[in-house]
Amino acid sequence: MNGLQVGKPNRTSLAAKALLACVTLLCGASAFAQGGAMSPYQDEKDGVSAGGKWMQFQSEDKMTGAKKVRFELLANNPFREDPNYPPRVELFCEDGKLKFSNFNPGVRLPPPNRPGFWGQPQLEVEVRIDDAHNFKGWNWEGARFLSMDKGTTRGLIGAQLFRIALPTRSGRQIAEFSPAGLNLDEVRKACDLTPKKPSKD
Repeated sequence: MNGLQVGKPNRTSLAAKALLACVTLLCGASAFAQGGAMSPYQDEKDGVSAGGKWMQFQSEDKMTGAKKVRFELLANNPFREDPNYPPRVELFCEDGKLKFSNFNPGVRLPPPNRPGFWGQPQLEVEVRIDDAHNFKGWNWEGARFLSMDKGTTRGLIGAQLFRIALPTRSGRQIAEFSPAGLNLDEVRKACDLTPKKPSKD
């Protein structure tokens, strides 16, 4: 009888400790994911802060050995279609040079609405960098991404405020970013990229 009475609190205590350990692990994993440090790419290391709200991810090409660095900045607001996946801008650099930068709205893009100089499909977007405001034609990459021009990218990395307005399948929406605080020395080293103030329209 005594053995049973002692055993019950022990089992309860062990169950409580196991539950607490699980909750602690889940909270830690959730906080890590919310910080944006977990990489979605298989061969990429989990990210570290690049200053401000930016994250930096590193990888290496398995065949060429090229060193790759990706800088990512999430928008302050999600679009209506997916409240759990905010828009983002990404800079992809390889062996110390910028390869390309893109805007991922986190939702399916509408069809292109203009041709580029070489006839490539583009979507016209409205861009605000601090107090400069322009319209841009960005290359349309399969309804998921828009390829940003280098001038906008250079303006973005030195800006305090960055906004992109674009047509979406549920109407015009604006992605709002807070790019201030980026470690510009790290970007220069990884991408050979320096900030440049855009001209006003």
